[in-house]
Amino acid sequence: MYYQEELVEEVRSRNDIVAVVSQYVKMNKRGANYFGCCPFHSEKTPSFSVSPSKQMYYCFGCGAGGNVLTFVMEYENYTFQEAVKYLADRAGITLPEGETTEEERQAASLRSRLLEANKEAARYYYFQLKSPQGRRAWEYFQGRGLSEETIRRFGLGYSPMYRDDLYQYLRKKGYSDEVLNQSGLVKITERGVNDRFWNRAMFPIMDANSRVIGFGGRVMGDGEPKYLNSPETRIFDKGRNLYGLNLARKSRKPYFLLCEGYMDVIAMHQAGFDCAVASLGPACPQGHALLIKRYVKEVILTYDSDGAGVKAAMRAIPILKEAGLTARVLNMRPHKDPDEFIVHEGAAAFQERIDQAINSFLYECDVLRSQYDFADPEQKTRFHRAVAGKLTEFPDELERNNYLEAVCSRHQIPPDALRDMVRRVGAARPVGEETPRPEVREMRRRQSREKDEGLLEAQRLVLSWAFSEEGKPACIREYLEPGDFTDAVCGQMAQLVWAAWKEGRQPEPASLMNHFLDSEEERSQVAAVFNTELPPERTGEEKKKILAESIRRIRKNSLDQAARRETDRGRLQEIIRQKARVETRAYFSEIVAKL
Repeated sequence: MYYQEELVEEVRSRNDIVAVVSQYVKMNKRGANYFGCCPFHSEKTPSFSVSPSKQMYYCFGCGAGGNVLTFVMEYENYTFQEAVKYLADRAGITLPEGETTEEERQAASLRSRLLEANKEAARYYYFQLKSPQGRRAWEYFQGRGLSEETIRRFGLGYSPMYRDDLYQYLRKKGYSDEVLNQSGLVKITERGVNDRFWNRAMFPIMDANSRVIGFGGRVMGDGEPKYLNSPETRIFDKGRNLYGLNLARKSRKPYFLLCEGYMDVIAMHQAGFDCAVASLGPACPQGHALLIKRYVKEVILTYDSDGAGVKAAMRAIPILKEAGLTARVLNMRPHKDPDEFIVHEGAAAFQERIDQAINSFLYECDVLRSQYDFADPEQKTRFHRAVAGKLTEFPDELERNNYLEAVCSRHQIPPDALRDMVRRVGAARPVGEETPRPEVREMRRRQSREKDEGLLEAQRLVLSWAFSEEGKPACIREYLEPGDFTDAVCGQMAQLVWAAWKEGRQPEPASLMNHFLDSEEERSQVAAVFNTELPPERTGEEKKKILAESIRRIRKNSLDQAARRETDRGRLQEIIRQKARVETRAYFSEIVAKL
């Protein structure tokens, strides 16, 4: 559905962000802004800021940020069109019907019908569970220790023996073959129609807003496959949803318990562990890790204690780390999974295991240890060398030493001997390959990181200042152009800002955010720009010098990159001349004088 930019901006401007966010988050005014606990991740100390003047929100904890449209999209898991409609209705704005093409109307209608069909199917399965033919599934759930309240809360059900029972039911409810064929509930072929699920205990899969988007089914009897899930559809994307997220997102725990199966999630919620979720498919793909990061900073893996569970944990740990999450692993031995543990040991014992969950690095070392025979000196040495290799992955010496001491204590390794081996492993390099020592590599990485971060900070500071009341567009435009902003998001923002200035208008932060609605990561980066400010304790003259140095740094970096790309000798000489001027004291003083 297409809405003209002017209409979207009217909808946004007619919905004050403080009023909208206050419906979901309890906030208190602090200075010019409002603060509360972030709704996108668990925290006890408020770090979620809402600016009435900028009409923007930003979390200093998880980095979530945007305008009123993106807030509704993120919190309610709405599409852009759904968020615009919601806010338009709230502001009493009638959206024109003519703004959508027939194809877009059909797509929106199909999505709505698919959600309705899945919701109707969930009701049907739940009704069948309570009927005489659902007795076997009912007994299965009760045999797993589930209460009637838990069964109702998770909407559990039963798909009957008849292969087209659901199809016939939904057809009578008015759903067309076209909708049902795309719902994932039935399979329509030249040979006829079959329900996808039959004779199975049913687990509705819901999105973050408790809308039924798919199902999982466990066969009752000896049929194959034992477990069957809905295929991916227009409303069901396995990589962007987690089983139990609709409930876990409301938990006040600072972590998620990540499981392998539906029953594990349900058993833990019933026992009071309301932060349990499960992956929908392979153990923790990258999409799931990024989804989890929106809500918490830590994950406790509660995978099965068998070989498959260990392999799943080993695959998940680097993915979680890559996403910036802290991972720990829960030990459930002698039991296989959380459900079995809770049944035999109880909730209090399970909480103790959560408290004792092992750091993921130490867990990886434990798994390594199990692969070597310590009775054999050679294998024992190979284990020590493998651990030393893993320790070299920590660039920070203090952090590396902390882990080294923990591993040595856990596996009875002399610390000095392992520390020496770490140095030798880190210094080792193939013949002819110039690999610097670990401390040199770390120094270079740190210098490169600081340079990149400093340049990004400079670009963000100048753009943020451009939107402030004190900002001077004429001065910025004299020394910089959009192409000088080498960060991708800052470059896009600069293009929009320069275009607005050319038209004689001053762009608004919340309005500019409308151009970045398709990417959560970009929205967060734009919000970070508008929350980059000059140190308030600095004097006016000191702030001018900081801004002048930022402008000079941006321009110098742009010229450096241009020089590396240029092949024409004449143009290269001109770039070198410009660069020489930028590096002079006179250039710096000139900018300060004009600010």
